[in-house]
Amino acid sequence: MLRLLHTADVHLGARHDDLGEAAAAQRERQFAAFKATVDLAISEKVDILLIAGDLFDSNTQPRRSVERVAGELKRLVAARVRTVIIPGTHDCYDRASIYRAYDLATLAGSEADDDLVTVLTPSVPSIHLSACDATVQATIFPTKRAPYSPLRDLRIAEQPAAGWNIGMVHGSISIPDRTDRDEVVVTKEEIAATGLDYLALGHWHSAQQGRAGTTAYAYSGAPEPVAVNQDGAGKVLLVELDEAAGTKKVRITERTVGKTRFDKLDLDVATIGSQADLLTALSARADPDLVFDVRLTGVRPDELDIDANEVEEQLKGSFLRVRVRDVAMAALTDGALPSPDTISGAFIRNVEARVAELEAGSSEASMAEAAELRDVLRLGRLLLAGHEVTL
Repeated sequence: MLRLLHTADVHLGARHDDLGEAAAAQRERQFAAFKATVDLAISEKVDILLIAGDLFDSNTQPRRSVERVAGELKRLVAARVRTVIIPGTHDCYDRASIYRAYDLATLAGSEADDDLVTVLTPSVPSIHLSACDATVQATIFPTKRAPYSPLRDLRIAEQPAAGWNIGMVHGSISIPDRTDRDEVVVTKEEIAATGLDYLALGHWHSAQQGRAGTTAYAYSGAPEPVAVNQDGAGKVLLVELDEAAGTKKVRITERTVGKTRFDKLDLDVATIGSQADLLTALSARADPDLVFDVRLTGVRPDELDIDANEVEEQLKGSFLRVRVRDVAMAALTDGALPSPDTISGAFIRNVEARVAELEAGSSEASMAEAAELRDVLRLGRLLLAGHEVTL
């Protein structure tokens, strides 16, 4: 049996300009996920760690950051776990490549005559790992955009004889009208034509897997979300390749290494007495590793006054990120309407007639306008009843 640990899209050193003061903390979370990946590779005694591109977020990194990564790879060298890395689209193998500037294998303590750390490049497109009875190969370009499919020249017959044949690609599987502008694109037909036992993919940040012909392929996803909306990230893949009675089998298991969790909550506003009650309920779920998406739904009582922005501001220290969206609708008037000869009667009838007209339509714009008018109706009722209203 051959045991692999597959990761990609670690994006170490990402700037995270949109996170402000939280950027440094997010970079540390990403490095912690990489360290957890190394821990897992050692504890599971895997044969090879595959890093399928974008280990670094860019080719511009301080030496201390590269040495920090090399320190983790050195632990794998000590444990005799082999590591194979390919450049991605963020750390591509162009003239400024970080893999040209630094000899990562040497920094990690890999000797010239061993195969413990390998970075595949245009001049080193494959490595035959005799101790593992495996060949790992990739087509690496000296530019970010591939001039042709990186699978075009990957064939088992062109490699040294090995029990297991592994490929690596950092790019997208073709999806019409969605991946046409991507820098690197492959098709399922091309994957099937390789005859590889396993194809380790990078570039998509959510874990997913499939099969094309006899080839099993998978995206490991990012080990820690690079952005707080990537709820399919946080995983690496443990890949076990086995052969029995002449039949090869590939088993892929997702393993969690990231700390970030995601949760969603739909909350009926009819169950909320006030904004203070809402804050108390949400604070009870406080978790610094949680990206929390809250949606207020249902029909809003006239007296319930909630400012979603204020709620987010007061809760932001309790979560990694919290988002509160208020999609609740204001109620139409309940019971008998005032006389149409009165100001309130005329106001309610005019607004409710316009709401009914808009809600009869199906366009997004008409529904949005109807929702605004429902709120106008709610505020108008409050004002006409003598209540103070905060806008």
